[in-house]
Amino acid sequence: MTADKPSIDDLRIDRSRQPRTGRVLPVLALVVVAGAGAWGAWMCLGARPVTVRVASVVQEEAGGAKSAVLNASGYVTARRRATVSSKVTGKVIEVRVEEGMAVRKGQVLARLDASSPTRYLTLAQAELSAARRALSETEVRLAQAQVTLKRTVSLVSEKVLAQADLDSAQAEVDALEARLALAREQVTVSERQIGVRENDLADLTITAPFSGIAISKDAQPGEMVSPVSAGGGFTRTGICTIVDMSSLEIEVDVNESYINRVTPHQRIEAVLDAYPDWKIPGTVITTIPAADRQKATVLVRIAFDKLDPRILPDMGVKVAFLESGTPPATGQAAPAERLVPRAAVRQDAGRDVVFVMQDGRVERRAVRLGVSRGDASVVLAGLEAGEQVVVEGPADLKSGARVVVK
Repeated sequence: MTADKPSIDDLRIDRSRQPRTGRVLPVLALVVVAGAGAWGAWMCLGARPVTVRVASVVQEEAGGAKSAVLNASGYVTARRRATVSSKVTGKVIEVRVEEGMAVRKGQVLARLDASSPTRYLTLAQAELSAARRALSETEVRLAQAQVTLKRTVSLVSEKVLAQADLDSAQAEVDALEARLALAREQVTVSERQIGVRENDLADLTITAPFSGIAISKDAQPGEMVSPVSAGGGFTRTGICTIVDMSSLEIEVDVNESYINRVTPHQRIEAVLDAYPDWKIPGTVITTIPAADRQKATVLVRIAFDKLDPRILPDMGVKVAFLESGTPPATGQAAPAERLVPRAAVRQDAGRDVVFVMQDGRVERRAVRLGVSRGDASVVLAGLEAGEQVVVEGPADLKSGARVVVK
C-alpha cells in the first residue's frame, strides 16, 4: 500500500482546533459593562429622595387658659395716688423731690417764699406783746382803784367824805374791771392771730401726705403754684405726683354680656404686657355696681396676691377669670410642655424613635415620652420645640436618607 502524497490542502490552517480567546474577551467585557450599569442604576434608584409628610414639635404651657371662663384687658392702677400742691398761692423757692424718689409721710417736698407771712407773724407777735403790757397796766390801775375804794368807804362811814366820793371810787373800780376784761380778750385775740400766721407760714412748707414713690415732678424753683388754676399756663397747680405702691390693683372693663361670669373673691391669673411669660395670681375684690352706657362695660377691681417691684402703675394687663376650684398660679411662668404627634413615633428594639428632618435628610433619634394627649405625646427628652419629624413615610426609612416633604 502506498502512502498518500502531500497536497496543497495540507498547508491550510485548521481553525477549528485554535483556542477561542478572541471570542471570550469581548463577551467578558460586555458582562462587566452590563454589571456596572446595573449597579449604577441600582445606586441611582437607591439615592432617589423619598416622599414623606412632616409635622413640627409644638410647645404649649401646661394648664393655664383651659380653666378660664372669661378673658379681659385692663390696667394697673393705684388706689392711693395724689398730686401734691400747696394750700396758698406762692412762689416756689425749693423743691426736694425727683422722679422715682421714695418719700415717707411728712417728708418735706418743697418750700414756698415765706417773706411776707414771716413779717405778718412778727407783727402779730408784737401786737400780742402790746396787749399783754396793756393788760398789766390795767391790772395795776385796778388794784389801786380797789384800795382807794376801801379807803373811801371807811371815810364815808366816818362822815369824813360825802356819798358822791364813794360813788366815784366805785365807778372807777367798775370801769377798770371792764377794761381789764377787754385787755384779756385782746391778748387772746393776739395769741390766736399768731396761731393763724404760724399756720399760714407752715402752709408754705409742702410735705408728703403718705409714703410712696414720686412719679412726676411738676414744678421748679421760681415758678408760681396755686391750689386752683390761675394766671393761664404760668401758674402750676402741683409740685409732684406720689403713688402708694402698696395700693396697686387691677381695673378691667368687662362686657356687660359676660359680667355674670365674674363673682367676688374669684381667682384670676394676670399677665402684664411687659412680661408675657409671668402669670400673676390675684382675686376679684368687687364689681362696681354701675355700667358704662357708652361702652356697655362694667368695671371690676382685682387685687394682687403679692406685689412685686416689676408691677408699675398704668401698665397694660390681660386677666383670665378662672373657674371655681381652679388652683391659683404660682406667680412664675407655667412649665412648658413639648408635644409630638403620635404618628411620628416608631418602635425600634423596644425604644421610641422618631425621624427628624434636617437639611433634606432624616436623622433617627431616640426619644423619651410622657403622657399622651389625644393624638400627641409629651416629649420629656430628645426633641426641641420647632423641630420637624416624619409622620408619614416608608416603613424601611433609614437614617441619612434623602427626603422630600409631601
